[in-house]
Formats: sequence, structure tokens, C-alpha cells
Amino acid sequence: MARISLYLDEHIQSSVTEALKARGVDVLTTQEAGNRGKDDVNQHIFATQNGRVLFSYNKRHFAKIHYEWMTEKRPHDGIILSDQLPVGMILRRLMKLFFSLASGDMKNRLEYLSTWR
Repeated sequence: MARISLYLDEHIQSSVTEALKARGVDVLTTQEAGNRGKDDVNQHIFATQNGRVLFSYNKRHFAKIHYEWMTEKRPHDGIILSDQLPVGMILRRLMKLFFSLASGDMKNRLEYLSTWR
């Protein structure tokens, strides 16, 4: 099963990034990619071009982008959205999702981390 590779929006805490990397998750941050300050559409395009699932707290904008892309039959590698929660809670939920879904399962999919309790 091919594991999910994540692309983290610029507002995700570095402690989340470090914890995911320590657990062997392939993570690329907006800052590492040199994409700080780019708009949400361009962040999503970058994630898709690089075969990565985008993770963000910006639920409203990225949900809208997902539905627009699906209407246009424009494929993407997936989006995971979350409220800003304590780091431990985010990590537990992300790891549950990470070990339950393969990268292929995330194609054109929008997941809310709140469902992974």
C-alpha cells in the first residue's frame, strides 16, 4: 500500500511537522517548498503536481476549491482539513487516517480530520 505524502499549509505548527516526520510520514511544508505567501489555489496546484495530499486548517477555502475542481472534473491528490486542535489530537487523528488510507484512496477526496476520532 502506497503511503500518503503530505503537503502542509503554512499555518500548521512546526511541532505537528516534526512529530509526523519522527513517525516516518513523508511531509513537505509550504516553507520548505518555498511557497510561503502563495494563495490557496496555487498551494493546491503545487500539492497536486507533486503527488501530495494537502493538510490545512483553512476549511472554508479548501473545501470550496475541492468542490470547484470536482465540478470541473479536475483531479487532485486529496485534501485533509481540520480545526486547530491540540497537537496530540491532530497527530492521533492524522496517524489513524495515515494507517487506514493509501495515497490512491485519497485521490479526489476531501477528508475532515474530525471524522478520524
